[in-house]
Amino acid sequence: PMQRYHWGVLPQVMKNSPTTCQWYVAKILTPIRAAVGSKAVILHYMDDVLVCCPNDETLDRNLTMVISALEAQGMELQPDKIQKTSPCKYLGLKITDTTITPQKITIRDSPWTLQELHQLCGSLNWVRPWLGLTTEDLAPLFNLLGGGGDLTAPRSLMAEARRAIELASEAISNRQAHRYLPTLTFQLIILRKAPHFHTLSFQWDEVQRDSLVIIEWVFLPHQPSKTISTPQELMARLITREQLEYVLQTNENLQFALDSYPGQVSSHHPKHKLFNKTFHLLPKEVQSRKPLLDALTLFTDGSGKTHRSVITWRNPQTQKWESDVETVAGSPQVAELAAVIRAFERFPEPFSLVTDSAYVAGVTMRAEKALLKEVSNSKIFNLLSKLIYAISHREHPYFIMHVRSHTDLPGFIAKGNLKANALASPAELSRLLMVFEQAKISHAMFHQNVPAL
Repeated sequence: PMQRYHWGVLPQVMKNSPTTCQWYVAKILTPIRAAVGSKAVILHYMDDVLVCCPNDETLDRNLTMVISALEAQGMELQPDKIQKTSPCKYLGLKITDTTITPQKITIRDSPWTLQELHQLCGSLNWVRPWLGLTTEDLAPLFNLLGGGGDLTAPRSLMAEARRAIELASEAISNRQAHRYLPTLTFQLIILRKAPHFHTLSFQWDEVQRDSLVIIEWVFLPHQPSKTISTPQELMARLITREQLEYVLQTNENLQFALDSYPGQVSSHHPKHKLFNKTFHLLPKEVQSRKPLLDALTLFTDGSGKTHRSVITWRNPQTQKWESDVETVAGSPQVAELAAVIRAFERFPEPFSLVTDSAYVAGVTMRAEKALLKEVSNSKIFNLLSKLIYAISHREHPYFIMHVRSHTDLPGFIAKGNLKANALASPAELSRLLMVFEQAKISHAMFHQNVPAL
């Protein structure tokens, strides 16, 4: 690598490309890995190489092969840096005969700047897989990383952030992971409630006093990739448990996640105090996938021009149309999203909701027990937060239906949608009786062609 690249990178002022170094060492070690097969595990990160074997004799033989191959390609090894006794250190980890622990992280008292807090969060994020620090445990610290771009800007630690640091310090001092046992199978368990899942990869050793052999914790990111992520999509990233048959039949994300998996998936876990925490994927989905019988039907609409946020429905007792209209500044989607939220807050009984906004329908269908990603538009974020809360705490079923707007179809659904549109439109449009005049105003507002009118 030195012949082609020559610049200083990393704190050690490494004078070649790290990517090229990784590739170059891999090229040297690949024939050895193929030769030893399953008798040894050879890992490397740039110029740091780890050789694992079941006994000392095999280790000496394979280590000699690795050293000879590296030296044959011009690599210089320092004998005093070769670690063969327990414990040894590799990539910030302390490895004993049975356990793996991260090297200690010094967490000082405040004051903190943005740069210092970012470095701390980066260090804690690195050790989480071995210590079991959940995303929710560290969320108060992650939230402090937002704001302006001044690296020296002070960050004040409130009670929640200080508690997060205490949890991290306690975990660093007392927790550890384990080296895997070749004679035992790996198992995976999902912990916590939706949508804050995390996964533990472990082995179960009946011989030990504490049978749980922790291999690695797996957590969802602080910010999900989608604005709204359903529990099934989160589970597809971690893998699964309760109501497995139903979810496998109805959710393609989970089907792809388990495709070609040869092992067994079970909802029964070994008896251990760590597994006593409540877990629910979806105790019971409140949203109905089919229209509800004898339920109230609500129609919503919103206008960015009039800023009207509309709910309308036909009263089952009086058979008269009633409405709930408020003024909400913003786009049509914002106005209609506000109307949907009011519908869930005002009507706890079962209902079917009809909307002509594909965006609002899609968001509402995905909101139950969903995980919300922070978005730059604070108004949208607050509305989505309220929607997810209202739906996730709902007891009675609801059904969401999307319809196309401005159709001339007959029947109750088209009539209700037209009434919602009229309530959201300018006052003069709703008062017009002449169809031709309504068509002219509609064309002026929406630029519709003749077939659409």
